[in-house]
Amino acid sequence: MKLFDSHCHLDDKSYNKDIEDVLNRAENSGVTAVMIVGTTVKRSEKAIRIAEAGDGRYASVGIHPHDASECTEQALEQLKRLAHSPKVKAWGETGLDFNRMFSPQKDQEHWFIRQIETAGDLGLPIIFHERDSSGRFAALLITHHKDRGNGVVHCFSGNKSELYQYLDLGYSIGITGILTIKKRGADLRELAPLIPEDRILIETDAPYLTPSPEKNRVRRNEPAFVKSTLLKLAEVRGVYPEDLSSAIWKNTCRLYNISTGFSGLRTED
Repeated sequence: MKLFDSHCHLDDKSYNKDIEDVLNRAENSGVTAVMIVGTTVKRSEKAIRIAEAGDGRYASVGIHPHDASECTEQALEQLKRLAHSPKVKAWGETGLDFNRMFSPQKDQEHWFIRQIETAGDLGLPIIFHERDSSGRFAALLITHHKDRGNGVVHCFSGNKSELYQYLDLGYSIGITGILTIKKRGADLRELAPLIPEDRILIETDAPYLTPSPEKNRVRRNEPAFVKSTLLKLAEVRGVYPEDLSSAIWKNTCRLYNISTGFSGLRTED
């Protein structure tokens, strides 16, 4: 199987000492591509450096809603310059998070809109974050995202109504290791079969959300573990893992405008 971890944070400091070992384990598990997702200017810069160091590694740039209160027009200009790297294939992670409220709602909404506009100017798909926004997230997409459908709702954890709303708007849905967790993933396992095959992406959100059975022996998630999510997703959808992995590979490459023909998370000479 050929797997694409469509959302991970290998720029996290927990990987500083063993990033190449992590990537080697990923390749040995069939993961031949990763999207390293930016959340601030500084972390976007680091994501790009990691991506530029080898094949099959890509990056996004953006400001996470948790950090919206620190965002400025100057920061967006810096991110736009960073997006000129050929390894940058998406904008994000951006969106709304009214669960933890690390940034005020007005700041989250303002800079979410500005990032939607900026991604549109650059022609980049968007990696979305949504938590407990009570419909405000979808309302802003409807009003401001001109390239509607060109994006993925990362780590989907909503209800059936929200799922259908995002699908009706044309977006892809990112599935994490939550799917594999007995109690926490029960609702997601009910909804996963409802997603059209050409709209599904799989992701780790590493170093967070370690799937079962890995979470029983290690705390830190990593791209190799996306295979567990793929296998559980195939099980709940009643399909062969090989067929599903092929479809998801194509979905991810299409969204991020990446050729499907490369092979391996190799270090560049």
